Amino acid sequence: MSDDRETDTASESSYQLSRHKKSPSSLTNLSSSSGMTSLSSVSGSVMSVYSGDFGNLEVKGNIQFAIDYVDSLKELHVFVAQCKDLAAADIKKQRSDPYVKTYLLPDKGKMGKKKTLVVKKTLNPVYNEILRYKVEKQILKTQKLNVSVWHRDTFKRNSFLGEVELDLETWDWENKQNKQLKWYPLKRKTAPVALEAENRGEMKLALQYVPEPIPGKKLPTTGEVHIWVKECLDLPLLRGNHLNSFVKCTILPDTSRKSRQKTRAVGKTTNPVFNHTMVYDGFRPEDLTEACVELTVWDHYKLTNQFLGGLRIGFGTGKSYGTEVDWMDSTSEEVALWEKMVNSPNTWIEATLPLRMLLIAKISK
Repeated sequence: MSDDRETDTASESSYQLSRHKKSPSSLTNLSSSSGMTSLSSVSGSVMSVYSGDFGNLEVKGNIQFAIDYVDSLKELHVFVAQCKDLAAADIKKQRSDPYVKTYLLPDKGKMGKKKTLVVKKTLNPVYNEILRYKVEKQILKTQKLNVSVWHRDTFKRNSFLGEVELDLETWDWENKQNKQLKWYPLKRKTAPVALEAENRGEMKLALQYVPEPIPGKKLPTTGEVHIWVKECLDLPLLRGNHLNSFVKCTILPDTSRKSRQKTRAVGKTTNPVFNHTMVYDGFRPEDLTEACVELTVWDHYKLTNQFLGGLRIGFGTGKSYGTEVDWMDSTSEEVALWEKMVNSPNTWIEATLPLRMLLIAKISK
């Protein structure tokens, strides 16, 4: 059966239903269309293709830059000279198309990101560019400078190649040595700083594992995972004051359209209340260690959806059905929620988790 599930077909939570005082007949309709998908049938057969972001390329090499505060202009200048020995995004040809991006954290929004031009087909790009921030010297004492290197492919997708972070709180601006060009080794993304820098809001949700949806059946049945998306808090505004958000759910490794369910869109608020329950069946106990619930929040505008942030709830082992996968990358808070759910069957386990940047799996038809 072809299924481009574009509407809310998940069984709604009882809270939503009682509020609308639906008749019993419509209750059965809702739950019968509850968009269930069998996971056991896809155990590991579909692996996601990634469109790049954090975590799919190794981090290596160095970057050379210098920083200086120009009192007469009240500007911070970041002189980006060059990089060497970067990771190759194109493994065959051993090359990348790298550029450098800078942020002042935690105030990522106001000061904005600055970036160099892309230098094509090299692992040793030379930039010699100055990135400037109009900022009071006093304010820099509360900031960190984040300098990151990215590969930009032909589809304008970006892959993370490494970063350096300087804490400006204790930086000595008078010291001549500090104005010199220096080489810094590139480092992997550091999770806590990444989250703080992202500030993509939070999601309040509850999960429940139901091992035997039909009790007393002689045949062994498969279990269900119930996902109750309650609300989001402090979502980022990407287009002025407009926001029309919805939540999409996929159970990886199944990226087929069958596996996708979504809430309705809620407009005009950065704290949307969804109260939407999604049910997925076909879970054998062993699938719980291999699967991962990917919840993503989107801003729907005209014909496009813009990604706001997401969660990946699973055991975060880096593997699924024996294959190494980049989406098995749950944070410790996400892992804790999944563990509690697995260890307390038939009980709703609630949590409020910070949304984060994700590499989104391509949908396989």
